[in-house]
Amino acid sequence: MRKLIVSCLLTAAALGAAASSANAQVKLGMVDMNSVFTSYYKTKDAEAKINEARAGAKKELDDRLETLKKAMDDINKTNQEIEKPELSKDGKDKLTKQRDEKVSEARNLDREIAEFRQTRERQLQEQFLRMRKDIIDDIMKVVNEKVKAAGYDVVFDKSGASMGQIPVVLYSRTDLDFSNDIITSLNKTAPKPASAAN
Repeated sequence: MRKLIVSCLLTAAALGAAASSANAQVKLGMVDMNSVFTSYYKTKDAEAKINEARAGAKKELDDRLETLKKAMDDINKTNQEIEKPELSKDGKDKLTKQRDEKVSEARNLDREIAEFRQTRERQLQEQFLRMRKDIIDDIMKVVNEKVKAAGYDVVFDKSGASMGQIPVVLYSRTDLDFSNDIITSLNKTAPKPASAAN
């Protein structure tokens, strides 16, 4: 923590020294990247797509678990049949063979379910990361355009936190924050909501 504070102080001192030596004012800006990210319409679209994919995966998993439950119920019924005293030895042998085949099928199904669960979780995570990267790329493009157009020297993300979960930017004037400009610019291309049918 002390190293972080010392590092911030040294950075501020270096910026101050550079500004005074060049007789120029350093233009600072602030962006709340968390707010920009959550306010961007593509973030909401991505969340909806991920939630839809998760719901589809859950339904498929539930269907497979239901099939496994039915297989286990069938195995239990077969076990009860085998235990009946009036059943002949040939009948018991036949049912035991059938039960063993069902147990083997159930084990395979259980293994497939575990593999399906892992694969779908990995696919959903990869899909989420791809969508997140695309969204951040969009945001950074707009931020960089604004930085160049307005001539900012340094821009901080005021939503950032240190390793100790303390805000990196402890205070900034509100007029330094141009988050709303970024949000407005990003959402200019948002599709218009479909009007309700009369």
